[in-house]
Amino acid sequence: MSEATEGAPAHRYTSALAGEIERRWQEYWDAHGTFHAPNPAGPLATGDGVPEDKLFVQDMFPYPSGHGLHVGHPLGFIGTDVFARYSRMCGRNVLHTMGFDAFGLPAEQYAVQTGQHPRTTTENNIERYLAQLRQLGFGHDTRRRISTIDPDYYRWTQWIFLQIYSSWYDTEQQRARPISELEDQFARGERDTPQGRPWEELSAVERSEILDSYRLAYVSESPVNWCPGLGTVLSNEEVTSEGRSERGNFPVFQRNLKQWMMRITAYADRLVDDLDRLDWPEKVKAMQRNWIGRSRGATIHFPVSPDAAAADGATIEVFTTRPDTLFGATYMVLAPEHPLVDELTAERWPEGVDQRWTAGAATPAEGVAVYRRAAAMKSELDRQQEAKEKSGIFTGSYAVNPVNGQHIPIFVADYVLMGYGTGAIMAVPGQDERDWDFAEAYGLEIIRTVRPEGGMEGYESQPFLGDGIVINSANDEGLDLNGLGVEQAKETVIDWLTKHGHGRADVQYKLRDWLFSRQRYWGEPFPIVYDVEGIAHPLPEHMLPVELPDVADYSPATYEPEDVDSQPVPPLEKATDWVEVELDLGDGKRPYRRETNTMPNWAGSCWYQLRYIDPTNEERMCHPDNERYWMGPRPEIHGQDDPGGVDLYVGGVEHAVLHLLYARFWHKILYDLGHVSSEEPYRKLFNQGYIQAYAYTDSRGVYVPAEEVVEENGRYFYNGEEVSQEYGKMGKSLKNVVTPDQMAEDFGVDTFRFYEMSMGPLEDSRPWATKDVVGAHRFLQRLWRLLVDEASGQLRVADVEPGVEDRKRLNRTIAAVREDYANLRFNTAGAKLIELNNYLTKSYGSAKATPRELAEPLVLMLAPMCPHIAEELWHRLGHEGSLAHGPFPEADEQYLVDETVEYPIQVNGKVRSRVTVPADADEEAVRSAALAEEKIADLLDGGEPRKVIVVPGRLVNVVL
Repeated sequence: MSEATEGAPAHRYTSALAGEIERRWQEYWDAHGTFHAPNPAGPLATGDGVPEDKLFVQDMFPYPSGHGLHVGHPLGFIGTDVFARYSRMCGRNVLHTMGFDAFGLPAEQYAVQTGQHPRTTTENNIERYLAQLRQLGFGHDTRRRISTIDPDYYRWTQWIFLQIYSSWYDTEQQRARPISELEDQFARGERDTPQGRPWEELSAVERSEILDSYRLAYVSESPVNWCPGLGTVLSNEEVTSEGRSERGNFPVFQRNLKQWMMRITAYADRLVDDLDRLDWPEKVKAMQRNWIGRSRGATIHFPVSPDAAAADGATIEVFTTRPDTLFGATYMVLAPEHPLVDELTAERWPEGVDQRWTAGAATPAEGVAVYRRAAAMKSELDRQQEAKEKSGIFTGSYAVNPVNGQHIPIFVADYVLMGYGTGAIMAVPGQDERDWDFAEAYGLEIIRTVRPEGGMEGYESQPFLGDGIVINSANDEGLDLNGLGVEQAKETVIDWLTKHGHGRADVQYKLRDWLFSRQRYWGEPFPIVYDVEGIAHPLPEHMLPVELPDVADYSPATYEPEDVDSQPVPPLEKATDWVEVELDLGDGKRPYRRETNTMPNWAGSCWYQLRYIDPTNEERMCHPDNERYWMGPRPEIHGQDDPGGVDLYVGGVEHAVLHLLYARFWHKILYDLGHVSSEEPYRKLFNQGYIQAYAYTDSRGVYVPAEEVVEENGRYFYNGEEVSQEYGKMGKSLKNVVTPDQMAEDFGVDTFRFYEMSMGPLEDSRPWATKDVVGAHRFLQRLWRLLVDEASGQLRVADVEPGVEDRKRLNRTIAAVREDYANLRFNTAGAKLIELNNYLTKSYGSAKATPRELAEPLVLMLAPMCPHIAEELWHRLGHEGSLAHGPFPEADEQYLVDETVEYPIQVNGKVRSRVTVPADADEEAVRSAALAEEKIADLLDGGEPRKVIVVPGRLVNVVL
């Protein structure tokens, strides 16, 4: 819908003129380095020092998809640009740039289909994105731009991995330390080895295994989602509730496989506790707390009964938050993946076993094997579904309840997950719904150990899940919980368990260590090689980066979808010349084998804020002076508990847990090791909303082009046929995509920017409506017309004195807009600018000229949202250079003070009149004026009110 210009004045602000202005000023900014932010040290330092007042604004950087940007993508980007521009105009040194999270599965999938290298695909997509970003007029320091696929970038991702790999977490000092310090402790005998043997007597393999058990990055055999049909391990998010892969709909199995892990659990307490130090949305903090899931309770040891056990002398360890219910534990459940399952599976069924426990199997081994295979085909989500029927199989063994000596059966059941707690539970059906359902299905005993204060009425056929009074909980060894409240009972039983060696107080977490391997090609290679004994060796820094080799086939080895016993073969396995190498790691040339898994795409996004700070530094990840300046703690500004970090980080709430948690984890390790001065990566977080769009379907349910739909009297038509409207995500499949390129062509970029910022609060989601964009365009046309003669193109601004009321309007707008910009309220800032422009248009639109004293502040206030038209008008107003560095207008206080105040007068709660009094009138003067007002005097009819309440500056309430 290109704007019609036929018959329009020659110098009207049209889309064509807007495009010409925008291109010219973008070229000016590029040529003059307008948005370059100086560093204290290194190549980006100017030698003139840096301002004390700085601002680091960061967007969650995008993945460069082949589709480019639609109008929903730049919402947060425009918001950060407006805030950065405003702050720069206020004199702050502003670091704002943009990079690309460029490793990802889509480019690899395209490579598998077409043979085109993922780098080629990704770099083409980046060029498309860069063109669109430039067109939108962002004030980015382009010198600082990074892409995670650049070897110069992922060299430092690999370097950080090596810092993590070469570290351990000292629980006494509560921080990471170099692994070499731990090795020295073992060598000096200050720390015992697990076997108690002297360090010097251990083989290289034995030493390596001990150190690996401490490392923050380690290889472990862990339960993963293995998809033979795709030939790769999948994250939980990539598996459907039916236990199948989102991509390809292949079955997914739970398998124990050797994978790289990050020991994020070591930081669980700090990750939880330090949330209180961050200026983040409360809902995001709550999501992280829930994800980490810190729980306080007890670890309890259940000996396996020797007379019925396959593994004599074994002990099952469980963690529970309700040790007060221990007397009600009538059976135990192990996850199918639990390492004790094989040992505890008996050779034959005990005499008289309940047939419901055997699932019809001839032996426990047969029944457990069938059950475990079926469980492996289910996703974690499916296994946790509360509504599904509980299933399990008896192992043939019993455990002993440590508080009463009762022998209780041990089951394997898929509703218990190896990834949570210890992978084993004590089942207390009287106080747990899942345990109750299982006990009823298998005829197991139910013992109540807690009752409500009012008795058990209403709980005859269901468990009681709340707090109450403990019952049925005493033994002959001095433990009596009966009559106690739940909290007191917890303390009492933990003391007893500790004293008798059956358990201890403990804290556990839902958080699991981070699975850090992918059987894919398009990711950062690990800087690790293995010697002939299988010992891992970190590569020295001078061998970084380890670059990806070229391969002929980008897909991993795939198998029959049901081949649960298959093994991953990553694409890099095929690059044999790259995998098998001879290297000198300090002890002469030796043969090594490279790691053929790659890092997940999360790796590059864990630390990119640090590279923005120092993107061209070839010697360090980031110069300490630069990190300290841009991200270091500022207690004088943010309080004594300030952890430091990026001043403002803006992105979608969908990254509330994983990305933000991983980034915090990496940053804390770097802090512990002395590489950064800030304890957190992001001091302040803001979640922007989303732009969605209407879509339309015809009578067949087929989507029709949204831009061709016509509205008539609340109904919608496409080619004369009525269609149905629906509201949802913008996308090509729904035929409702609107691109910023289209908006720039039809209206100009500044119109698009102003419309997106004016649609509503930045944190709210809102529907896109192209027809409403014209309102933003007309506002800019009116503003242009106020300052420029449309017929001649001459400036219609003069050095004439404005009136007092004009100055009041201007200065009140300045004060309000400054506050709105500072608090990211861009929609209300836009509304105030429209209001001021309308007022000035009414006063001066038909006059010969607009006073310069009013015109210049209006242009400067507009600049953060509409920088191109503002630069053009500022230039036409006679100023040299750019207005990007301000000054932003400041309000004159004398025009912010009201001379009079109007008070509404309520009589018995209803407004009956109003009265205007001097602004400095005291309460008695306001009271007298209100009672003397004609309508109020008539209502009083010579009498006295029962009460008069004056709310200063707001209202008078008269009670008759």
